[in-house]
Amino acid sequence: MTTFENLNVSPILLRKLQGQGIVTPTPVQAAAIPVLQSGEDAIVQAQTGTGKTLAFLLPILEKIRPDRTEAQALIITPTRELAIQITAEARKLAEAREGLSVLAAYGGQDVERQLRKLKNGTQLVIGTPGRLLDHLRRGSLKLGAVRMLVLDEADQMLHMGFLAEVEEIISLVPRSRQTMLFSATMPDNVKRLAKTYMDKPRDIRIAETSRVTLDSIRQILVECTDRTKQSALIETIRSQRPYLAVIFCRTKRRASTLNEALQAAGFQSDELHGDLSQAKREQVMRAFRDAKLELLVATDVAARGIDVEGVTHVFNYDIPHDVDSYIHRIGRTGRAGEKGVAITFAAPKDLEALRQIERGIGRKLERQRYEKRGAGPGAEKIVAVGRTGTGADKAGGQGRRSRDERGGAQRPTGRRSDAGGGRGRSAGNAGAPAKGGRGAGSRRGDDARAQRGSAGGASRAQGPDRRGQSERGGGGRGRRGR
Repeated sequence: MTTFENLNVSPILLRKLQGQGIVTPTPVQAAAIPVLQSGEDAIVQAQTGTGKTLAFLLPILEKIRPDRTEAQALIITPTRELAIQITAEARKLAEAREGLSVLAAYGGQDVERQLRKLKNGTQLVIGTPGRLLDHLRRGSLKLGAVRMLVLDEADQMLHMGFLAEVEEIISLVPRSRQTMLFSATMPDNVKRLAKTYMDKPRDIRIAETSRVTLDSIRQILVECTDRTKQSALIETIRSQRPYLAVIFCRTKRRASTLNEALQAAGFQSDELHGDLSQAKREQVMRAFRDAKLELLVATDVAARGIDVEGVTHVFNYDIPHDVDSYIHRIGRTGRAGEKGVAITFAAPKDLEALRQIERGIGRKLERQRYEKRGAGPGAEKIVAVGRTGTGADKAGGQGRRSRDERGGAQRPTGRRSDAGGGRGRSAGNAGAPAKGGRGAGSRRGDDARAQRGSAGGASRAQGPDRRGQSERGGGGRGRRGR
């Protein structure tokens, strides 16, 4: 069995990993770390949630010289959430090396604080393209000593329109560098970027990852119409009773509208998209990680890089535009050996997109249908149309099992409760802090709405702050639609 010790990870970093309960490397770590330790360029293709962060952080932290104050390694990420996540992991490991400083540079954060840290010297910089360019143009960040460059989630970075910014940043990094490109997919624009800026890169592909991800997730299709989709979602949430769930919408406006409807129905939910300020985004994610929210309504870009332990369900309220997006979305659940449930809602106009997804994953989704017969309670129900094997457990709602395993009481309507057991974390899934669970004391109707704001400041009573920084990370840049 491969261990981090076999991979020649230094004893001081080994002790840090062991202290976090991380003992066995994931496949992408086992394949990539030796190559990156040797100083070679590498293109690493693996799905989200497979441990890519440690795959590049460990070799970088081994090579950085804390006695030199200039930036020696640069990690470029497409979103603020991913920059924050990587920075948290880097800082935990950097404690093992005295004098090693890590800076996160992203939009929505205090620029003056970043400037002070850069002035005092930092060896590892992690940031989004917009804010990195802002510092480069100010002259507060210099890349002349950078010898290690990471492009993380490269496919998403280019999908978001960052090619020009990324190329400008790369042009300021010395050519005598090691370039590491990590991507879940390998579209043509990512291949062109690699060919232009990398030197004989090693090609590392963890092909089995997507199959493992899919096999651990029960995949369901709920047939409905555009008019009944919202009701179908609410009825499905009530029947599934998720512990934590991410609901994907196509645009920021649809996410906001749906979140309001879910709150009106008595659910503890909040929204995550590019119109929110950074402070609001961090508040929402903190509440979700702490299980003070049950439902997170998000756009694709805002949710990229989110790694929250305990997500039992993913709901595709709007069908993904391609199979890669589908795999990325449902990969938020069924992690670290756990099982999950992914439910996609499809109207007749979505059938072609559905066929493409099923062809791409090589299987048919389990069919259910939303039926509304008349008015009043009990008029709506989800009817099983037919089942095909998905490789995952098909018994009852995953959320009910997860709550029972964690010692919490069942909630008949899927609403949040107050106290109970806790959740642990899995080895190899870096960056997922342990969180308290929930137990008995479910609330209903008006009482739930009256008390929703009491848990951890996660309430939307004042409405979302939409004056925030752009998704591109720099001040004054236009926001991208989802």
